[in-house]
Amino acid sequence: MANNKDAFRDYLELEKKYSPHTVNAYLNDICFFESFNKNQFHQENIDQANYSQIRTWIVSLVDDGISNVSVNRKMQSLKAYYKFLLKTKQIEVSPLLKHKALKTSSTLQIPFSEKEVVDVLNQMQNPVGFEEIRNKLIIDLFYTAGIRRAELIHLKIGNVNVLGNTIKVLGKRNKERIIPLLPIVSGQLILYFNERTRLETVTYNDFFFLTKKGLKLNESFVYRLINTYFSTVSEKIKRSPHMLRHTFATHLLNNGADLNSVKELLGHSSLASTQIYTHSSLSELKKVYEEAHPRNQK
Repeated sequence: MANNKDAFRDYLELEKKYSPHTVNAYLNDICFFESFNKNQFHQENIDQANYSQIRTWIVSLVDDGISNVSVNRKMQSLKAYYKFLLKTKQIEVSPLLKHKALKTSSTLQIPFSEKEVVDVLNQMQNPVGFEEIRNKLIIDLFYTAGIRRAELIHLKIGNVNVLGNTIKVLGKRNKERIIPLLPIVSGQLILYFNERTRLETVTYNDFFFLTKKGLKLNESFVYRLINTYFSTVSEKIKRSPHMLRHTFATHLLNNGADLNSVKELLGHSSLASTQIYTHSSLSELKKVYEEAHPRNQK
């Protein structure tokens, strides 16, 4: 089993080109099932587990209050593992062959309004010192470039082109893309970098965004930053970096951007991923439609 997990990691990293975060999530899920299976069925090796055992794990997860979305994600990890065992001819049939995902409620995520974003940026209009300047730049980058949290955290100094008003980020499956920046954001990049050079200690020289102690940012830090600033202007439940990315896409579509262009900016591999943002634009389209269509004129 240990050798299989190492080989599976190589398969995810080298062949599927998944990000380190995704690879670790898959392996953690497999380890959790392995532990459950050992305790529940006294079976050391999950390679020969059957669907009844997996179903028992699913029931246990649900009983523990794990959401259907999270359970489905764990099943995706197991599916990938058994698919790998099939591919390497270590099993003949996947125990998850006939598994159906648990039902989930499709809740529409509501992006920040233009006013909410402007209100936050107005609060930060004249940032002073390293942290305030960095925080304003982070919020502006999420909103004007639509980058992912991991892309911001791993942005390298060498991939910031101030003169060309672009940044190069490493997205999912190690796909690089170049994102244009507004001139006002490029000005903030220079301001931040000047402050960054004054830090007494820098442990991670290659990374563009750092803490005041010169360390690389982490996911929790970035989440708290966005949540803290937007909690002052918004009562929405989700106030996360992803919600700012969602807001970026929705506001572009609301203001006439075509879906293909937004897809490229977001770094999506297919239009299907981008189309989820059109739902938020429908309210705007409906308003224009009702105001403009002759049949609705009074």
